Amino acid sequence: MKIFFLFILLSITISCSAQVYPLRTFTDIPENSYLKDTNNELPNYEGIWKGIWENKTILITFKKINNKYDNILKRNRDYLIGKFKVIDSNNGNVLFDNTTLPDEQAKIQGTRFRKEDDRYSLFYIDKDLCGATGSIRINFTDASKTKLNWQYFYRNEIISSSCQYYNTSIPQALPKEIVLTKQ
Repeated sequence: MKIFFLFILLSITISCSAQVYPLRTFTDIPENSYLKDTNNELPNYEGIWKGIWENKTILITFKKINNKYDNILKRNRDYLIGKFKVIDSNNGNVLFDNTTLPDEQAKIQGTRFRKEDDRYSLFYIDKDLCGATGSIRINFTDASKTKLNWQYFYRNEIISSSCQYYNTSIPQALPKEIVLTKQ
């Protein structure tokens, strides 16, 4: 009888553990699984990256989040978050700065590696800019992984009259395309 209970306990333990899939899994992944950075690719993106565009300097900090449950996808996953500061290169004024936000409120969150072009995809949403959203794709341009190609695809959102930029245009917080250098 004791062996029977041990067998049942072992069976339950095995069936309850999450199945692990590598980040570059391009098939359906079941709920309660774990999309894990098994190849340790995300740490290459971590750190501070700098770029200059239209007389603005952007500093983006990427950080890896490990084994975090995603309520929408119903699974755990490893991914990157991004926080940024944009400075006017002419006068040094800070135009945007969300670097002090808690990780859970980061405006840039990673989604996955793309099968089509091997780039890492991220999603941007900024409630402070009337809910501006867009998708971001990043990839290394050099073997030493110190240069990062950044492409931002802004989504044309409908601006309501409650938005402070209703009669003007929403300021561009992120560059559309830039090469960032690791600091």
